[in-house]
Amino acid sequence: MLTISQLAAYAGVTVRAVRHYHKIGLLPEPDRDRSGYRTYNAAAVVRLIRIRTLADAGVPLARVQELLDAAPEDFSGGVEEIDKELRAEVRRLQDTRKRLARLAAGDQLALPQSVVDYLDRLRELGMKEQYIEMERDAWIMVAAQVPELIDAVIAKKHEALRHPEMLKLYRIVNEALDSPPDDARIVEVVDILERIMVAAVHAGEAGSYGLDDKLVTLMDTAILEVSPGAERVLALLEERGWKGWTRIERVPTERLAELTLRPSHDVGRAVDEQ
Repeated sequence: MLTISQLAAYAGVTVRAVRHYHKIGLLPEPDRDRSGYRTYNAAAVVRLIRIRTLADAGVPLARVQELLDAAPEDFSGGVEEIDKELRAEVRRLQDTRKRLARLAAGDQLALPQSVVDYLDRLRELGMKEQYIEMERDAWIMVAAQVPELIDAVIAKKHEALRHPEMLKLYRIVNEALDSPPDDARIVEVVDILERIMVAAVHAGEAGSYGLDDKLVTLMDTAILEVSPGAERVLALLEERGWKGWTRIERVPTERLAELTLRPSHDVGRAVDEQ
């Protein structure tokens, strides 16, 4: 007859593990001797070794009892079922690890891959991280409200980045991001923005992707907080008859006609290439 410590040593487990198996019913508790000590026989050693073997193989303790009591023909099926469940859990954990790895990069938090790729493209163009962060936060809000539209919107943004006018705008904004409101480049930014707005109106793309009014205001405000010159940009646009840039709220028909007729602005080609 064996004591609990001897039983644990034979089976290669700890005394604490033996007591736990008693508690959850996997290993029946033996009778005690006259001194009040538990005593174990060979059958207890065999059962404990089988418990340890199944547990070491990854079988959840909740399923060990089922397998221990299964008939030979049922044991194999039970093991296969548990293996299937474990493989599914492994895939889930691998997916979780992949998501965590993406989150560690920063941009992947609450953003679809299409937006992450777009932000990477802006980095390739040399845009400052200060600007990237502003765009990222804006896209997080857009993706949360209209997730079904985000990929199509980003595809149009990629198309726009192939246009020299848009690339020029990004370059100037990047250089003048921290410049004061009286920076001479502010007017150039407004000129380009207006031409882009005209092209968007002609192309029927002057909306705000179905965003509600509060979110449009919030996104415009976020831009004002990032750049000292952003408020002057909006003011100059309003002087010319435009209001807002997340959504074009008022379209001045006389400005549309005037700018459309100016060959130097090449608005017609801009519209075609949008």
